[in-house]
Amino acid sequence: MGEADWYGGLEPGLDLMFPARPADPEMRESASLWLFEGNGAFAFPRIGIEAVGASWDAHRYDANFALPGGRILRESSFGGALPAVGGDGLASMLGAGGLVFRCVEPFRQWHVSYQGTPWAGLVQDQIAARFGVYAGQEPAADFAAAFTREEVRFEVALTMAAPAWTQDYRADKLAGMSEDERSDAGLMGFGYRIEQLLRGEGEFTVGGTTRGFRAVGTRIKRQSVRPMGSFRGHCWQGALFPDGRGFGYIAYPPREDGSSYNNGFVWQDGRWHVARATKIPFLRRVIAEGDDVSLELESALGTTRISGTTMLSTFHVGNPGVNGMTNQQSAVRYGWDGMAAMGMIERSSPAALTVIG
Repeated sequence: MGEADWYGGLEPGLDLMFPARPADPEMRESASLWLFEGNGAFAFPRIGIEAVGASWDAHRYDANFALPGGRILRESSFGGALPAVGGDGLASMLGAGGLVFRCVEPFRQWHVSYQGTPWAGLVQDQIAARFGVYAGQEPAADFAAAFTREEVRFEVALTMAAPAWTQDYRADKLAGMSEDERSDAGLMGFGYRIEQLLRGEGEFTVGGTTRGFRAVGTRIKRQSVRPMGSFRGHCWQGALFPDGRGFGYIAYPPREDGSSYNNGFVWQDGRWHVARATKIPFLRRVIAEGDDVSLELESALGTTRISGTTMLSTFHVGNPGVNGMTNQQSAVRYGWDGMAAMGMIERSSPAALTVIG
């Protein structure tokens, strides 16, 4: 496989950051990480920074941690932006508060670190809407009295295990799209988005105890304008397996005419296989663990069937950041041809379509 293929058709420099505030106030720089300890001991179901042109000096950052026994640690805030240009003269850094993403080698090596005091609670508190922390909103007095903060830090070196899967919706790619296609492209972001399966190695400290770990996961990097007004829910899954195979897809619920955004891949034998999800576990039941999220993907390989069961879950019930929808960001134990792997799921649905418990 050539380097151009590894970059997912993009230029290598697009894995770096904006060196300064973008001219478009709606343009965003975003980096996020989904990381899962290889044996399922803990999960980071989305660690991320959203830097928007209109508020460039203070980036939003989110840190979600899921631990055994339903323990949840969450921080969502705005922090002073760190300089993007590092000692190497490249715009390789994206940082806010205690969270820093650093591109070591585009599309190959990244490093992420965090130090903070997130709120501590239980997933059942999230499901009951008693535990919600959102950037720019101060917790209610009864929330602050009921929940505590806990010191957390981690650092992890990330090595990409597959080429970039890209959604490239820059201006020259939009010509000829229908109105519905442009709407769905906008939900992904007018610009480009990179997603890569990865392996990681690092240290995680919580509750005063430090442990080394090896993990698998997914990282996302985007530079785009992303209007969310027509967002109607989604299902997004992905995982890397021990033999190097992997998969990923994103699908939106069908419209009345049956059309929808449905874009995925199967990574096998060192090749991409473009795929479409035909069995999609949209969010209908809000439970802490044990939900069946098995899926099927159609590609040139035929039908790929992957089993999945949720664990180490986090929820945003009535998420004010996404049209008031209920959102799940969680780990999943996947199975494929006798292999097991930890991977991710993010899915959202209107409250009217979901049942608690």
